[in-house]
Amino acid sequence: MSDQTVPASRTVQVEFLPIGRRILSVVRTEDVTPRMRRIVLAGDDLGDDFPCFPMHPNDHVKLCFPDPQSGELVVPRIGERGMELDPDGPQPIFRDYTVRGFDPQTRELTIDFVLHDHGIAGVWAGRARPGDVLGVLGPRGTHHFPTDYRWYLVAGDETALPAIGRWVEELPAGATATVVVEVAGPEEEQQLSGAAEVELRWVHRDPAVPDALERALREVPIPDHDDWFAFVAGEAGALKPIRRWLRRELALPKERLDVDGYWKKGTVNLDHHVPDDEDD
Repeated sequence: MSDQTVPASRTVQVEFLPIGRRILSVVRTEDVTPRMRRIVLAGDDLGDDFPCFPMHPNDHVKLCFPDPQSGELVVPRIGERGMELDPDGPQPIFRDYTVRGFDPQTRELTIDFVLHDHGIAGVWAGRARPGDVLGVLGPRGTHHFPTDYRWYLVAGDETALPAIGRWVEELPAGATATVVVEVAGPEEEQQLSGAAEVELRWVHRDPAVPDALERALREVPIPDHDDWFAFVAGEAGALKPIRRWLRRELALPKERLDVDGYWKKGTVNLDHHVPDDEDD
């Protein structure tokens, strides 16, 4: 692996924030694709100071959902040590979701949901109507990605599309990027554009090819210089060989990549804050 020293200014900068607690309502919904629903939230708790910054595409919030049986919404209070749960009362039902966008003028928060026939979040999103209520916690921290690399490799599955969409839209003019996204089929491709020069490659999922994203990434021409950065997100198990490829075969310093498992097969509410450093 490379022992190249990467200046701190060219690595991901992390800043912790006070955890905001908000009760918000659905304003409108939009089906971006058949399996991706965009939900816009607003409410008195959402001011124009909500922390959403350019080139912070991986920032996320915890969404608290109503109990599907009782309809009760439990949103933890925030204390000096973070979330405060009542051990004797009903527990919150929450999932982590990437912030797709925030408009400080209209004070509207946008979240994109992958629709599923199972799972709390996907079912709720599929049925969401204006006036429905959610709890929103965070972000508890913000990650600023470097903007001065010559080339970026950005990849993931549909769960990473909200972050990938922000990458494409927020990379500055003059930057170049290759973006590889695995989705269910051609109907799930999205229109993404921004100021940077971006090559967008779509991979259509095939159950017979479980490593399709890795294969597609290996087909991307890697530049003959060291001035590039990689971001990959999606199913944790599928990312392990991709991380090994980046770290071992391409000798990419760990400071020049961010590989984030958003979900894991067979696991509910994966804690993706736990680092996977098996190849460091």
